[in-house]
Amino acid sequence: MFSPYYAWSRRRGTPDPENHAALNVAIYGERGNRWTMTERGRASVQRSADTLTIGPSAVHWDGTKLTISIDEVTVPIPGRVRGEVRLYPHAMVGQPFVLDADGQHHWHPLAPSAHIEVDLQRPDVRWSGDGYFDTNAGANSLESTFTEWDWSRAPLRDGTAVLYDVTGRDGHALSLAVRIDPSGGVHRFTPPPKVPLPKAFWRVPRATQVEEGHQPTVLRTLEDAPFYARSVVSSHLLGEPVVAMHERLSLDRFSLPVVQMMLPFRMPRTLR
Repeated sequence: MFSPYYAWSRRRGTPDPENHAALNVAIYGERGNRWTMTERGRASVQRSADTLTIGPSAVHWDGTKLTISIDEVTVPIPGRVRGEVRLYPHAMVGQPFVLDADGQHHWHPLAPSAHIEVDLQRPDVRWSGDGYFDTNAGANSLESTFTEWDWSRAPLRDGTAVLYDVTGRDGHALSLAVRIDPSGGVHRFTPPPKVPLPKAFWRVPRATQVEEGHQPTVLRTLEDAPFYARSVVSSHLLGEPVVAMHERLSLDRFSLPVVQMMLPFRMPRTLR
């Protein structure tokens, strides 16, 4: 959804989503970070009811687990990322959520809580723990509908909490707070007050929602880009301390020509 090539195709009036496919892999660790997001064209994309193949990588659902087979090259410094990630949902959620006033964009937390196994040969990384899987879908571009959003997901003692706070380009604002129990039941709760978080290097404004009387803390900034920040945040929700994955997206910044010119350095395109 952040493809500069797809944005150029839209401006020409010939957009084809399947001609702009990529598998994004981000690895953060003590030995350094790795990033892959190589875009491939329609000839390198195959789809079936249970499998999506993008070049040498593939995502497969067998009814009990999602297997992500990875064979990608990192950028900007070339290196290999090869191996498997297996995600075992604890429960599935069948309910998508509308994010905009016109009902054109939906968010679906398919597996809000899951067990994940990472088995990579390059780099040599193996671990297992808590996982999450969701999807976003829209009938038009994100930047034409939204100006910004904050999203966060935190495991609870009994389920998962997800916060979604979006601002539409038409001024429409939506603040969604849900607790999803271990059986997949979805329970809305009143969104807590929004509290600003410190800015990182690119000065992207970011904020999160936290219960009154508590102050969130950025434990680590994982991604710091001109229009996007991904962070690990310590917070307090539903009466308990939590550690959340947090994302901030500024679509006004994303739309800037200078940012569009920078994107190919993090998202190259290949014919293979």
